[in-house]
Order: sequence, then structure tokens, then C-alpha cells
Amino acid sequence: MSPNDPGERGGRGRAIAGGSGKPTLRTISELTGLAVTTVSRALADAPQIALETRQRVREVAAEIGYLPDRAAQRLRTGRTNVISLVLDPHEEILGYGTSMIRGLTAALRGTPYHLVITPHFSDTPQIDPVRHIVRNRMADGILFSRTEPSDERVRFLLEHDFPFVCHGRTELATPHPYVDYDNYQFTYKAAVSLIAAGCRKLCVILPPPRFTFAQHMRHGFMTAVREEGIAFEIAEGITLDSKSDAIREHVATRLRQADAPDGYICGGEVSAMAVMSAAFDLDLQIGRDVRLVAKQTSGLFDEVRPRVETIYEDLSQAGQEMGTLLLRRMAGTAAVGEMQVIHSA
Repeated sequence: MSPNDPGERGGRGRAIAGGSGKPTLRTISELTGLAVTTVSRALADAPQIALETRQRVREVAAEIGYLPDRAAQRLRTGRTNVISLVLDPHEEILGYGTSMIRGLTAALRGTPYHLVITPHFSDTPQIDPVRHIVRNRMADGILFSRTEPSDERVRFLLEHDFPFVCHGRTELATPHPYVDYDNYQFTYKAAVSLIAAGCRKLCVILPPPRFTFAQHMRHGFMTAVREEGIAFEIAEGITLDSKSDAIREHVATRLRQADAPDGYICGGEVSAMAVMSAAFDLDLQIGRDVRLVAKQTSGLFDEVRPRVETIYEDLSQAGQEMGTLLLRRMAGTAAVGEMQVIHSA
């Protein structure tokens, strides 16, 4: 009877179901007639084991639901086969975590690595979860976002030669792997578009100034308004991290005033919705009285009426490229210059 025969697969399933405990290497050994050491090396994809044997062992392991003992594996190899994504819970970008995870899981599919989410909360230092992971060897690689010019996490990981990829750049002299979005280009293109549409005064809502992408957004915006010689303001007292209610109230207050901006640039969909709400509450029409360009990261604005001009950032693509770069980094790729990606706006 062949390994692909339904009867044999059913027999394996019944044998496991009728036994006690989870499947082990010895279980696979008994089902295949191979030595335990051969099974172990086949699952590790050792080139010394024939390809046909490796495929047969993996097939049996999948059929019986075999999962390696991570504790034993860690003791034996020093590896966890875990990648940790450090996530900040913030409202700035809708579906950020979901999109990132979708891309990362695509990159890790077919590899021995498992993705684990590690939360970071704004009332604790950014370095805390990263330091905890490294010192306790809880993962083989780390992914994180919202970088700062002199990011403490990047310096710590470089000093410890620990594999990582960040979503965002720094100003550190030592090269490091990253995937980023061209936020300079985003605000520049948005401002030029609003000016071409007839806006007389522009306003941009920026991220908190400690983040690197806040500098990029500010620079792109200021370049455009200075080239065109148009009036402008940078929203004060609010950022992209502010609650949507606070953004709406700030914009509503400004729209009531004589020198109000008539063109807004928002780096996220939440802030854009807050601007639209403020205009609606004051009986102002988006696209006529107030114009808006938003960064779009989900399908939300495809369904919003009146339509709002958007510039897209593909977070799933970013996640997939971060996962791919991290796999290369963990495999020993040293060409850091080839591990730095900037997506165009």
C-alpha cells in the first residue's frame, strides 16, 4: 500500500487517535520504518537524507499532526523557530496589525517559523519588550515599527547582533535592515494636488514629533508649500495619535475661524474621518468648501461618499517584505544595503 493510499492515511489517523499523548518522532519512526535519528534529520531538511525520504517523513508528520517539542528543540539547537512582531496599539492607521500579519504570514509560509505578537503599550518604554525578548531568548528575530531618529531598540539589537527588521528608518550611522514608506513623497504629492485643486491654505496633521516619519512628512509638506508660496499651518495640539474626538474638535474650531485652512493632509484614515466629521457638522461640503487628501491603508475610503482623494500605502506588502528580509538576515545575509526598502507613495 502506498503512502498516498487513503486506507493507509486512515489507518495512521486511527492509530494516533486510539493512542495516548501527542505524536512524537518515535511515532513517525514506527509508521515509516525509519530510525528516530533519520526522522529527526529528515524533518530538519538535512541534505544528507534523500529527498524522497524527507518528503515521505514530512507527509506522515503532517497527516498525524506532529509538532516539534519547542523546549527540546531550543535546548538542542539554540533556536526557538519564533519570530516576534512588537505591535503598538494605536488608532493612527486602520487595520495596521491585521495587514502586517497578513503579509508576514505569507512570507513565513512553508518555513519552520511561527509568528508571535508581543504588545507594547504607550505607558512603557519602547525598549522593554525588545529587551525582554532578547535577554530571555524568546524569539530568533524581531519586527517592530514607529522608529525614532536615534532609536534605542535599533541600537540595542545592533549591539547584541540580534536579527531584526523595522518598519521605518532611523538616523543612526550603522546600517540596518528596514522597510519604509516614502512619507516625504506622500505629503509633497498631497500638497501639490490640493494646491492644483485651488486650495488657498493647507494644514497637515503630523505624527508625534519623536518619530522619524513625522520629520519626513513635515519636510515633504514644507517643500511643497514653499515652492508654491501658499499659506499653511501645521496642526497644533493634536497629532495622528490623538483621539478622533480631539482631532474633530480641533478642526471644527479652526473651520469656524476666518483664517481657516481649506485643504487638509491626513496621514491616516482615522484623522481623515475626523476632518470629514468636523466639516459635516458645520454644513461644509468636502470637495467644495474643504478639500482633503488622506493616506489609505484599508478599503474604508472606497465606500466613503463624497469621495476623498487618497494615496495608498500597502501594509501587507510591507509585512511580507519585512518577513522576507528577516529570514535572509537570520540566514546570515550580510549585505545590509540590499535589505533596505522604501516604497513609493
